Amino acid sequence: MAALATSQLVTTHAGLGLGVGVGDTTSMFRSGVQGLRSRASPDTLSLRTSARAAPRQQAHRRAQRGGGRFPSLVVCAASGMNVVFVGAEMAPWSKTGGLGDVLGGLPPAMAANGHRVMVVSPRYDQYKDAWDTSVVSEIKVADRYERVRFFHCYKRGVDRVFIDHPLFLERVWGKTGEKIYGPDAGTDYKDNQLRFSLLCQAALEAPRILNLNNNPYFSGPYGEDVVFVCNDWHTGPLSSYLKSNYQSNGIYRNAKTAFCIHNISYQGRFAFSDYPELNLPERFRSSFDFIDGYEKPVEGRKINWMKAGIIEADRVLTVSPYYAEELISGIARGCELDNIMRLTGITGIVNGMDVSEWDPSKDKYIATKYDVSTGTGKKKFERMLMSAEEKYPDKVRAVVKFNAALAHHIMAGADLLAVTSRFEPCGLIQLQGMRYGTPCVCASTGGLVDTVIEGKTGFHMGRLSVDCKVVDPADVQKVATTLKRAIKVVGTPAYEEMVRNCMIQDLSWKGPAKNWENVLLSLGVAGSQPGIEGEEIAPLAKENVASP
Repeated sequence: MAALATSQLVTTHAGLGLGVGVGDTTSMFRSGVQGLRSRASPDTLSLRTSARAAPRQQAHRRAQRGGGRFPSLVVCAASGMNVVFVGAEMAPWSKTGGLGDVLGGLPPAMAANGHRVMVVSPRYDQYKDAWDTSVVSEIKVADRYERVRFFHCYKRGVDRVFIDHPLFLERVWGKTGEKIYGPDAGTDYKDNQLRFSLLCQAALEAPRILNLNNNPYFSGPYGEDVVFVCNDWHTGPLSSYLKSNYQSNGIYRNAKTAFCIHNISYQGRFAFSDYPELNLPERFRSSFDFIDGYEKPVEGRKINWMKAGIIEADRVLTVSPYYAEELISGIARGCELDNIMRLTGITGIVNGMDVSEWDPSKDKYIATKYDVSTGTGKKKFERMLMSAEEKYPDKVRAVVKFNAALAHHIMAGADLLAVTSRFEPCGLIQLQGMRYGTPCVCASTGGLVDTVIEGKTGFHMGRLSVDCKVVDPADVQKVATTLKRAIKVVGTPAYEEMVRNCMIQDLSWKGPAKNWENVLLSLGVAGSQPGIEGEEIAPLAKENVASP
């Protein structure tokens, strides 16, 4: 089992509180907030607001006078939902893996179907395309209030909202050039609980207080009838904050949450004594309560953010049907949360991929563009490679450094793609390979089972051992045998058919987005309706790629 995310915080016994920043919204909304302030007791809900009109909000007021692009009133489409995705990563602005890709690609596909979609993520850098809304909230984390600002950009039909605070900006790109979760791989920041508690609480504020008017079909705040889609352990407490700080005070009464597991191995396990740092009522402690046999961060009893996310959400999802089966199959693959997921139930939806970025007919990185009607390379290089194979049959070159251009080159030029994963919740690399006509030779786990079909789009090795500390000789034999079997097929008519099968598939987010829509509609949020059959309204945003 991969190492679990851990960190420790000093324990305090602070009271519960939440800061709210009210932007340039309607007088009805302001009245509602003022009324709430007078009713709620200070130890239950604390509201602090500070905002001035941002340039785009001023433009919206000009629009109300008739001089702008959008109408003065809030415009709602005849169908759709208000969906707010929350996550620690969002490609192309921030990304360490599949989580960033999902929050980069799924929301635009849902927006294309007529839904109003927001994604909330930290502001790790001074992104040039994100403007300051000038809305400021004071949010309580541990025993103090922290001021956060909301930055925004509108790309591919989606409101991208960035939470601005030194805990994010100064740690990663702006000042230190360090990483999203810790200074080094495998090392966490000691205050990750504070950082992501801040994200969860700020994300709950964004739909209510941000007056956004870039979308031609929607204008104004999202309001309270929303579905929050939480992603991985960093957003585990969001459902608890929703129930404690809002719904108990008559706010977000119809809102629902879905919790999506991208990788069960990282759960957010922290010292049990840290629970008061979250400023949540005692009734939620049992949802976080967890006991394991590991010594870090302390031995025995802990709190577990992912466990709380699973228990308190209205629906639990993951990134492929087969991975969902694996998660409830036992302790080894469910990483000690299998029993919890068997009780709550879990739905698997296979990820799509960004077919505009990975498109061999338009790829800016490769010299020779191709599509399904042209699956061949330059004869000069084919002869060169065959000669090298004959002269050095036992030589292999491995490139382990990440390089976007090289990744595209390799995918376009390779005959086979080997994926020897012990775990693979969904996997994007095999989808990218199929998009480029490169059949996958893969282990039989997670999303690889759902996406790679033996003999049609690739080759299966069988399931590999989940023990990451040793290499099982039987696994080595499985890899070698399957690769040899696949290599014998390369160059035959059967291989050419596999290449065609790979390239004709629809690997976009369109199908997965419809599946997500059906699941979220089943939550029954007021006003939610099925979307339309739409296409994405804008090309991929390439700016501000912030790789770790």
